[in-house]
Amino acid sequence: MLTNRQQLILSAIIEDYVRMAEPVGSRALAKHEQIQFSPATIRNEMADLEEMGYLAQPHTSSGRVPSQKGYRFYVDHLMSQDPVEMDSAAAALRSFFTQRMDEMEQVVREMSTVLSTLTRQTAIVLGPKMYTDKVRKIELIPLSKGRAVAILVTDAGHVEDCTVHLPEDIRVEDVESMVNVLNDKLVGIPVSKLRSNLYSKLAEELTRTVERYEDVLAVVEEICQVGHRGEPVYIGGAANMLSQPEFHDVGKAQPLLSLLEAGHTVTQWLPLEGLGIQVRIGAENPEGPLQDCAVITTTYSLSGKPVGHIGVLGPTRMDYGRIMRILDYTSRSMTSLLTRWTEGK
Repeated sequence: MLTNRQQLILSAIIEDYVRMAEPVGSRALAKHEQIQFSPATIRNEMADLEEMGYLAQPHTSSGRVPSQKGYRFYVDHLMSQDPVEMDSAAAALRSFFTQRMDEMEQVVREMSTVLSTLTRQTAIVLGPKMYTDKVRKIELIPLSKGRAVAILVTDAGHVEDCTVHLPEDIRVEDVESMVNVLNDKLVGIPVSKLRSNLYSKLAEELTRTVERYEDVLAVVEEICQVGHRGEPVYIGGAANMLSQPEFHDVGKAQPLLSLLEAGHTVTQWLPLEGLGIQVRIGAENPEGPLQDCAVITTTYSLSGKPVGHIGVLGPTRMDYGRIMRILDYTSRSMTSLLTRWTEGK
């Protein structure tokens, strides 16, 4: 374990480096009010911290920079855990969550943009997972002969649509009857259980009310596929990576941007395990392009169950404390919004 003096020096180096993106020397540290040690003492401690792997020295004559081990120690042991005011970030988030938005898709899409602006990093929002939602409404809008758009709205405000195939000679009355039966029998059913309820709840009713039962049942089968789609991914501020000194080298930035462009692969490398704040630093990330990055994530919930994830991706030199507070605030606000939405308030 590091001594109190070493912890104080390591914390000051990390906070200075995060702010200035320049190696930190002993003379700069000696000017800190909370560090009442001579430059010689500070240099000795910095040398010891480097030997233990918490600091690195890019050039012989330069100051030190934190290593990934140093960042990990800072996040786990040194970062202030006291609740603090998040300056303008809290006000911006409060304003965002009090806006009227009619679809959950709009909320998560715009949230990724707001978070990327507040953190000046890349923001990633996943979900909400639709299979945890319950059906609120189903609509069927004919497009042309043989085609229609099925729209499924969930209790979490999620809206999904898909194109379904209709028999060209199906009667308008049969389409209307089918929609009425769907809404009568499936509202309140979890999306993940649509298929299992297809026959138990619909078969008898459709047989009585629809002339061409088998054709209609095939249409309902297509509608049920909506609930099996993958978790939506929204990425905001991908270009923010290019503004960071660490990624001015195109050779380092390009693989990272390519990884972000393949949005469907995000769930393979974003930390999704566990509840609460999760932090991966540098080599703790599984993908090669992320070895110089930090990824911070948290979840948001509905009825006590996590239904989506919020993450921030940036260089290891990031303001961990502020970003973690922003994510915590966003998580709690998103959970509250989902709850109100579900209860119809």
